[in-house]
Amino acid sequence: MPDVIQQINWAGQSPAEELNGVSISSAPSSFYEGALRIRQSAAKRALDFVGAAIGSCVLLPFLALIALAIAIESRGPILFRQRRSGRDGKIFVIYKFRTMHVLEDGNDIVQATRNDGRTTMVGRFLRRSSIDELPQLLNVLKGEMSLVGPRPHAVAHDQYYSQTVPAYDLRFFSKPGITGLAQVRGFRGEVRDIHHMEERIACDLEYIESWSLGMDMRILFLTAVSAPFHRTAY
Repeated sequence: MPDVIQQINWAGQSPAEELNGVSISSAPSSFYEGALRIRQSAAKRALDFVGAAIGSCVLLPFLALIALAIAIESRGPILFRQRRSGRDGKIFVIYKFRTMHVLEDGNDIVQATRNDGRTTMVGRFLRRSSIDELPQLLNVLKGEMSLVGPRPHAVAHDQYYSQTVPAYDLRFFSKPGITGLAQVRGFRGEVRDIHHMEERIACDLEYIESWSLGMDMRILFLTAVSAPFHRTAY
């Protein structure tokens, strides 16, 4: 189990602030300080809004071409919408380009796998290049997401992992991101087992604990140069 997760003290607490029964004071003090920095940073909010606004304007013609390709290849909506858990566990609707023939948002969501028959031809390209995530710039503009942060999972998956992965709910003290520390370290695509999810959560908690604006800039740069070449995205 990752060290950052092992450090969590689950002994009886008298929390000043908690989320779904999980106290932020049950984490190391350095995590508490990082969580406050990331929640109160005006610079991070400014980076999110300016970055998402500029990105949306610059990419608009390209996004229109992607939408046209999706519409030509298969019937169905251009955008995929699904409920995700945001900061403080608040539910919001995430936007992605539709990459599959089916749309799932219930209590039994099957994760995409390699050579998944549900994925369209255009969808395979979008998923491998992470272009399917670009509509989440709208979520950032709405204040539901950040450019950088823990990746949001489907609500059904949150309910499962919050019961099986220690400290899972602590990731909700940050807004979810389009990209994150876990993703630039290669944790993308299918979650193979609980240990794999623990490694992802360890990255999420490390990000919150160590957050700085410079860290966000580095993650954005690494995402831009590496996203098209990730072999685990499908």
